[in-house]
Amino acid sequence: MGAVTAALNISCSILGQPWRWRRLEADARGGFAPEELVTQLLLARGCPPDALGDHRAPSIRAFMPDPSIFRDMDRAAARLADAVEGREQVAIFGDYDVDGATSAALLQLVLRELGVEARPYIPDRLTEGYGPSGPALARLAAEGASLIVTVDCGAQAFEALLHARDVGVEVVVVDHHKCASTLPHAHAVVNPNRLDETDGAAHGHLAAVGMVWLLCAALVRTLRARGFFVGRAEPRLLDHLDLVALGTVADVAQLRGLNRAFVAQGLKVMAQGRNPGLVALAEAARLTRAPTCSDLGFALGPRINAGGRVGRSDLGVRLLTTRDPAEARALAEELGQLNDERRFIETGVQEHAETLVVGGAVAIVAGRGWHPGVIGIVAGRLKEKLARPAIVIALGEDGIGKGSGRSVTGVDLGAAVLAAKEHGLIEAGGGHAMAAGLTVREERLPEFAAFLEERLAAAVARSGEGRALLLDASVAPAGVNCELVDALEAGGPYGVGWPAPRVATGPVRVVKAGVVGRGHVRAIVSGDDGRALKTVAFRQADTALGAALLGASHRRLWLAGRAKKDDWGARPSAELHLEDAAWAE
Repeated sequence: MGAVTAALNISCSILGQPWRWRRLEADARGGFAPEELVTQLLLARGCPPDALGDHRAPSIRAFMPDPSIFRDMDRAAARLADAVEGREQVAIFGDYDVDGATSAALLQLVLRELGVEARPYIPDRLTEGYGPSGPALARLAAEGASLIVTVDCGAQAFEALLHARDVGVEVVVVDHHKCASTLPHAHAVVNPNRLDETDGAAHGHLAAVGMVWLLCAALVRTLRARGFFVGRAEPRLLDHLDLVALGTVADVAQLRGLNRAFVAQGLKVMAQGRNPGLVALAEAARLTRAPTCSDLGFALGPRINAGGRVGRSDLGVRLLTTRDPAEARALAEELGQLNDERRFIETGVQEHAETLVVGGAVAIVAGRGWHPGVIGIVAGRLKEKLARPAIVIALGEDGIGKGSGRSVTGVDLGAAVLAAKEHGLIEAGGGHAMAAGLTVREERLPEFAAFLEERLAAAVARSGEGRALLLDASVAPAGVNCELVDALEAGGPYGVGWPAPRVATGPVRVVKAGVVGRGHVRAIVSGDDGRALKTVAFRQADTALGAALLGASHRRLWLAGRAKKDDWGARPSAELHLEDAAWAE
């Protein structure tokens, strides 16, 4: 193990970064039993030593707050309880992304169990844009809705909610996006990121679907206190944690605290196959095993998103709320086809966007003819490639641009976009720390870019200072096996704020390497004992790492990446998803 540990003396890898231990001293590496390895993984991610038990098996009981700590939560729950008892007509106005779809579906399913068949409404991304509009709310009111609940949107819908008031319909807002200093007119605004939030502010990392689940808990508690459940069963909210897990991961929410419990328990529920739509979605994605956290973000989430990006925005909610397995399979198949179309469109936009990138703290690119449904994905790709925030703007023929941005840890893009709106530089905008959306006039783009540069340059610089590849364990090549993967996964679920573990191994020689798929490099390597290890470097064919793998037949390498299971074939095997390498000689 000493030779492998020596790899951590690397000061500059093939991709130009140093390798460092995430927490432990180098001489303590590599010899941990699985139980001790999990302990070290938890501690390295900020788990307090006295909370190791709760974090080893995150439970809702251990992490759930009293919903009443959030401002307006009790008021919102009471209004919903009135609607349930009075059998009012309720409409749910959601967003067209995964968080919005799962939020709307969750509330619809719970209200259905309470005897109210609510009507979901998801706006069309191209014709209506993000968030509530006055005409849409008025139309829902005209169709009979006496209560509208907005989920994953509404925090900035000032004009629309005033219009709702004027037509006599009450609105409850459940959101998690950044709020302005004033709130829109509504019966209740439940949002952990309200500027006047106190105890609830500690949960500002929750996705909207997590806030909706807490609202449902408050609703059930309110109805219980009113005697509503005398002679009838209460909804089993835990049975809907599969939706909460999917929305939380797909929205790239930080997986700490309650979010870790939501995802850990939600994956267990999903494995039980309770939701026909999720079962069909997994089948369409060819998942033949219990889904993992990674599957939520890369296999299931994009298919739900495809409906709102390039198809019909309501497909995701319809899939997640149907009780008919045959309908679920048909909807899942349609979403799969739309996802393939989305990939094709995305590739074209990304290739064009990359040619337009220039220097600066924030990469801002704009183009005509770009599909607004894929700009968020492209922004995420650019952010990963450039290691700085990126905003991609689709310009319309009318000179109005619809933009989507993604940020890096430590740079609050949502707050910056909201500040730009308050300065009059953009028409609309908001978001949260890691993602934002906006509407901007083409002629204001230079001013907007200059504003973000001045506001975020220091934070972006700090985010890149001392950037290193952080490692959790070192193993010999033969030690990258299924047992290691199981031990590493036991410290999960992993995601933003709770990074997946990374291991170093080597030295190895490349036995065989080639480019597969969309620029991925797959290689077979072997250690000094001659045992083979499968590796893959995603989207690295045109990078220094890809070149090294493809041309390193006579030189030995240290490797760093994520140990994963390859489930193809009769028996699972382990492989290393490469993120970097360094020459061993």
